[in-house]
Amino acid sequence: MTTATEPAPPAKEPKVNRLNLEKSAYKGLASTLCKGCGHDSITRAIIDSLFDYGVDPMKVAKLSGIGCSSKTSAYFLGQSHGFNSVHGRMAPIATGVALANRELLNIGVSGDGDTASIGLGNFLHMVRRNVPMIYLIENNGCYGLTKGQFSATADRGAVLRKGQTNELHVIDCCALAIELGCGYVGRSYSGDFKQLQALIKGAVAHPGTAVIDVISPCITFNDHDGSTKSFKYVKEHKGFLHDIDFRPFFGTEEVDYSPGETRVIEMADGSKITLGKINGSEYDPTDRFEALKLLDRAIDEKFYYTGLIYEEAGIKPLDEQLEMTPEPLATLPAERLRPTDECFNKIMDMFR
Repeated sequence: MTTATEPAPPAKEPKVNRLNLEKSAYKGLASTLCKGCGHDSITRAIIDSLFDYGVDPMKVAKLSGIGCSSKTSAYFLGQSHGFNSVHGRMAPIATGVALANRELLNIGVSGDGDTASIGLGNFLHMVRRNVPMIYLIENNGCYGLTKGQFSATADRGAVLRKGQTNELHVIDCCALAIELGCGYVGRSYSGDFKQLQALIKGAVAHPGTAVIDVISPCITFNDHDGSTKSFKYVKEHKGFLHDIDFRPFFGTEEVDYSPGETRVIEMADGSKITLGKINGSEYDPTDRFEALKLLDRAIDEKFYYTGLIYEEAGIKPLDEQLEMTPEPLATLPAERLRPTDECFNKIMDMFR
């Protein structure tokens, strides 16, 4: 006796983005970080955000320094350009990359040590120059590669696993970025996938420096009672400034907020960030003074306010300040890069 078999259902077509690329084009190597590390959630958010936005992987430069966080750049966009610098030197490398090829989207992944300790001076000057790049800080408040000592972003009063208490004042990278003129500053949590995606997409649309500080608990060295950056502590001491959604310049999707309850911020490329009020909150991310007051209060309260903290449009990025050629310097022939003898002598005469 024979029985008819049901035909196999047709295979689903893989999802592609506006560049007709599958998500696999945005992935990298398998992670070697500790199982449960918050950094891996950030990697997933980066991959999904760049895929959804439709960023060309071949038009991206990935940059990093040294630390657990700096390994992240190996885990996304495996076919993109990349440069892994020495400890704390990602920012000046990013500045050079931005000037050499202004057609690339620079994505830097750093940590609290790489940014706020050995790399602090470089980070500050990169921000004040408004170098066009997305600067993601994977902030866990400790040095994971050297057994979990306090980093410069550890809160005063935080306690290590072995009982030592941090007596030093915390460095807040978001506050420093705003002080030095950064036009796009956000804070998020590695476990808040939707919010982090919206902030990353907004950073892609921003033409200058975009700093996103992501609280990313260290599962191995900083996830105990007494830590102010453990999974438990962050979940209990985290609040939303607003609901946040991102609408790309090429999209038509609508957000789920009623009129009168939202604030829409238009980005340079025509994309829109929509901020919805939460519990009557009137937080204004375009008010620089209010943003700095919020961050100062957060330090006192040991509380993490997440969302778009500050946005300012119209600040010229570094390449526009320098009035650079439309063509990337890296593509110009030598005769266009080198001044003639006459031009060089005129320049030298100006300094005599």
